[in-house]
Amino acid sequence: MNYLDLITAVLGLAYILFEYRASRWMWVVGIVMQTLGIVLYYQKGLYADCGMEFYYLAMSFYGLVRWTAASPEGKGERGTRITSLLRPADGGVQWLTLLGSGVVGGLLWLLIWWLLTTFTDSRVPIADSFTTALSIVGIWMLAKKILEQWFVWIAVDVVTSALYFYKDIPFKASLYALYVVIAIFGYRKWRRMMKS
Repeated sequence: MNYLDLITAVLGLAYILFEYRASRWMWVVGIVMQTLGIVLYYQKGLYADCGMEFYYLAMSFYGLVRWTAASPEGKGERGTRITSLLRPADGGVQWLTLLGSGVVGGLLWLLIWWLLTTFTDSRVPIADSFTTALSIVGIWMLAKKILEQWFVWIAVDVVTSALYFYKDIPFKASLYALYVVIAIFGYRKWRRMMKS
């Protein structure tokens, strides 16, 4: 049994539950989880995921600071408000941010795929680069408290679950399958929280 797999899976469950509640404690759990994830993914030859953990670590510190800071309105409220790219408060769809996120995600996918096929012995470069590229965009959206980040995570979680079962990381694979369900409910909860 790989104990890092089990420990990071338990931490991952706590992480997603804090994310579901829009709690800043998610970032604290994430810092520990990502540190252990660096070792696990390197051991399993998931080099893009391993490198991604360093980015997650940096974004966890950023998210913790951003979600803990006083609101710009100065009303004593902590953190930022949940926003939507498809249903923003001002009424119009934020096409530039949506398009930019898609283009950045696509370019990152191609770049990471090229890096994996050129410089590593990865046996799963397409899936590994896909989940890594989308995760880079997803964690940025999460740190900004953008509602549609849940859609990104659903796509990442479906592919990651299959990839981890294939790479014999069963606890994390099962966790990512559970993430899909939680992400669906998380989207609905955040949408309600945004409206209220």
